[in-house]
Amino acid sequence: MAFLLRSIDYTASGREIVRERSSDSAALSIGRATSNDIVIPDLAVEQEHARIEKDGNAVRVSSIGTLGFQHDGRTTTDTSFDPAGGGELTFGTYRLQFAREGDGGPVAIIIQQQQEAEGTRDAVRGFNLASAMPSKRTMAWISLSVILLAFLAVPIWSHLTRERLAPNAEREGQVAMDASWSTGALSTAHHSLEDNCEACHVNAFEAVRDDTCLTCHEGLGDHAEIPRQLTGRGPMSTGDELQWAVATTLGKEGPGSCTTCHSEHEGAGRMEPAAQQFCAECHDTMDTRLTDTKLENAGDFGDHHPQFMALVYTELGQEKPVRISLDGNPREEHGLKFPHDMHMSGTGGVARMANSLAQYGDGLECSDCHTLPETRVDFEPVNMEEDCEACHSLVYDKVGTTFRSLRHGDVDAMRADLAAMDRAPRRAITAGRSRPGEFARGRRYYQNFGRPQRNYIAINQALSKDGVCGECHMPTTTNGRPDVVPVNLRPFYFTTGRFNHQAHEQETCVSCHAAETSKSANDLLLPKLDSCRECHQGEQAVEAEVPSSCAMCHSYHPPTGRLLEDHPTDTAKQVARISRVER
Repeated sequence: MAFLLRSIDYTASGREIVRERSSDSAALSIGRATSNDIVIPDLAVEQEHARIEKDGNAVRVSSIGTLGFQHDGRTTTDTSFDPAGGGELTFGTYRLQFAREGDGGPVAIIIQQQQEAEGTRDAVRGFNLASAMPSKRTMAWISLSVILLAFLAVPIWSHLTRERLAPNAEREGQVAMDASWSTGALSTAHHSLEDNCEACHVNAFEAVRDDTCLTCHEGLGDHAEIPRQLTGRGPMSTGDELQWAVATTLGKEGPGSCTTCHSEHEGAGRMEPAAQQFCAECHDTMDTRLTDTKLENAGDFGDHHPQFMALVYTELGQEKPVRISLDGNPREEHGLKFPHDMHMSGTGGVARMANSLAQYGDGLECSDCHTLPETRVDFEPVNMEEDCEACHSLVYDKVGTTFRSLRHGDVDAMRADLAAMDRAPRRAITAGRSRPGEFARGRRYYQNFGRPQRNYIAINQALSKDGVCGECHMPTTTNGRPDVVPVNLRPFYFTTGRFNHQAHEQETCVSCHAAETSKSANDLLLPKLDSCRECHQGEQAVEAEVPSSCAMCHSYHPPTGRLLEDHPTDTAKQVARISRVER
């Protein structure tokens, strides 16, 4: 054993604590870094300050850095002495005393911090910030004053003196340093408002009001009238009534306001959708409180949800659509003739025609006619010219190398095209002779002075049951003229539920829509409740492939783009036509 290190520390009460350890190394390092053999936590000591080595019976101490040390009161950077005669080294405020333990024993080093004295304080005064700074109490009061001024007084002053304007999320905030008052980060949707508190908090110490929210969210529809919502929710408990009494006293609007459901400053990220219980607390037993409602109770999609109700036209010429249950075999009257099974069959005339066209394969698929937009929600309307005319051609004439096609969607324009088909000038009976009036070009005599009967025959044939129009449309007559029943097809069937096709792209269309076996265009090919439940169950259904809460398909605010509209607009004309439908 070469060295015996003995450290002496003191508790707050002055009790001495001695720690002892030995080292077999022939050399020891001294410094402030914890990697040294002797660690001296003093700013006056370098990270690696000095080195102690045995030199026979003597001990040699030499500086490693630029600062020296004291040996028996004398400053030096290198010294050697016999520990048997004792010796004392000083590093900053620490003292190392050397001695030898018995004859030939190890060198004992006693490490002890000197008691604070005037001389010691002078030695470290250059390394102490306290000499250049005010006292801790003074600094505390200064810091408190700065905080109150910057984060309390300045925002209050700028808020009281700002120009009072209507809330505007696009305008920069006027209140200085208002971000320091935030109780938490805003959601991603409102992140841009973190430095514009007055965009939402118009008045100080008052909760956000509905009219403030509606300055941006003006297109939101009401779930229901507030009094009706309160009736559907049922009476509040005593505790809830007390809480709302306090909240309204502090400026918060009553139940049903925007902030009742939408709370902010909950952290960055998307706003979480409402839990299933939020919807179920009203809809689970709503019929007991709203006795006039036509809605059925719903509490959980897995085991407590009514059959889907689709919005369709059940009669030709119907002024407004009606809701019908998908139970049974619901029918839709839209004025079109389109058997899905024939078009999707892999054999037969349709398949052979599709196989002969470059854009199709062996038979037709749903995506050949039905196109999803980028939103992947509702299909785009089927377009005759883009989706159907490859097979159902509307070409009726050829002039030179140009093919002339009937204009689709306008029966009057179609009649005009066919009526003008045979009005080309005929050969004159006698060259050079003319007659007065405006009978023909150049007042020439022509061979046929009668009306072009072939044109009207073509119109009747096109609008007949077996004509080009009758392939898809139901023929009828209007004021004695051939016509077709106007198409009365809805672009969507559910106004309060949503369905994202993109999330179901791993499935084929016929997994949910029985188009391959539908022989009538009037079949309503919407999936029923049991079909959806094969994958979707309630919010807490752990065994379900897709646990589903109410918010997955329903929005609390009805979308304004799905309001019910009257269709068609000219109902009287529609009914007159339908009364003469030739099926």
